[in-house]
Amino acid sequence: MARFDAERRELFPAGRTQVGAHLTLFHAVPGELEDRVRHDLAEAAREQEAFDVRVAEVMSLGRGAAYRLEAPELEQVHRRLQRAWSDHLTPQDAQGLRAHVTVQNKVAPEAAKATVERLRSTFSPSTARAESLALWRYVGGPWEPVETFAFAPGTD
Repeated sequence: MARFDAERRELFPAGRTQVGAHLTLFHAVPGELEDRVRHDLAEAAREQEAFDVRVAEVMSLGRGAAYRLEAPELEQVHRRLQRAWSDHLTPQDAQGLRAHVTVQNKVAPEAAKATVERLRSTFSPSTARAESLALWRYVGGPWEPVETFAFAPGTD
C-alpha cells in the first residue's frame, strides 16, 4: 500500500484525494443499512483468511491510471456481499467487480495516457496481501473511516 499511496500523492491533482490507496468493492451502500453492513462485513472477514492479490497490469481509466488486481478470494467476497445487499445496490455496484487500485484520476486524457505509458514501461506483475475489509462513510465531500474488519489470519 505504501507504493500505491506514494504514486497517488505524486499523480493525483492537488487536493483531489480524500483517502489513501484502496480497492473499492461497493460505491454506495445506503447508510440506513449500516448495522446490517457492519454485520455482513464482520461475518465475511471472519470466514475469509487473509489472501494474496496479484497486481496484474497497469490499466487506463481514460482520465487516470490504475493497477488491475486479481484474486479468486476477492471475487468470492464481492459476490457474497453483492447477494446479501442485492435489493439495495446501485446499478454500478450490481455489476461484476473490476478490481483495481486507482493511482491517478480526474486529469486530462493526454496526461493520463502519458502516465499509463510511463507506468507500463517499468511494470512487472507483483503480489499484495489483502488483510481486511473497511467501511467508510461519505460526509458530503470528505470520507470518514467507520470500521475495519480483519480477515482471519492465514496459515501460510
